[in-house]
Amino acid sequence: MMLPMKQEDEDLDSLVRKRIRALRVAQGWSLEELATRARLSQSSLSRIENGQRRLALDQLVTLARALDTSLDQLVETATDDVVTSPMIDGTHGVMRWPIKGDPGMTVMRQRMTEPPPDNPARMRAHPGREWLVVLSGTAILMLGHRRFRLEANQAAEFPTMMPHAIGAEGGPCEILGIFDREARRGHQREDGGRDDREAHD
Repeated sequence: MMLPMKQEDEDLDSLVRKRIRALRVAQGWSLEELATRARLSQSSLSRIENGQRRLALDQLVTLARALDTSLDQLVETATDDVVTSPMIDGTHGVMRWPIKGDPGMTVMRQRMTEPPPDNPARMRAHPGREWLVVLSGTAILMLGHRRFRLEANQAAEFPTMMPHAIGAEGGPCEILGIFDREARRGHQREDGGRDDREAHD
C-alpha cells in the first residue's frame, strides 16, 4: 500500500525520510545493516532515504520496528501547542509544567530559602524517581543520612523511596525538578491530595 502524495504531505514525507536516516546513524548502523534488519535491499533503503522511492506503509512499519520506534513516532508532526505556560502557585513559590508526552510526569521550578531537615524522620519517602537541576544558588540534597551539596548547573537523580529533602544553603536557591508518575503521586498524597506545590517541606 502506497502513502498518498498530496502537496501538503511533501513536508511530512521529507521529515520521515530524514528521521529514518537520523535514527539509523544514531544507532551506528550502515545502510546494509538497517536494510538487513528491515528485510529490505540496501538499494531500496538508500532510495527511501534519498527520496527516490515512494514511502510504502508496510515498509514504514517494518523500518519503525527495526529502528526500535513506533510508526506513530516516525510520522509524528509538530502540533500547535508547542509552547506551554506554567501553572503558578504564588503562595508556595512554585511553577509547574505537565509534560505532554507523558501526562504522568511533571516539571516544577521552586525557590527555596530554608535549609533541609537533617533528620530522616522528617523527610519524605514514596515510590518513584526524581531528577533536579540547580538553576541558581546552592542547594542541599539530603538522602537518608547522606548530604549532597549542589551548585548552580549541577544535577542529581535519585529514587524517591529514599527518605529525601531539599533546601538552600547560604541564601536562596532555585531548582528545577522533574518527577515521574509515581513521585508526583507520592507528593500529591503527602500534600493531602492537593496539587504539587511545595516540593520538599
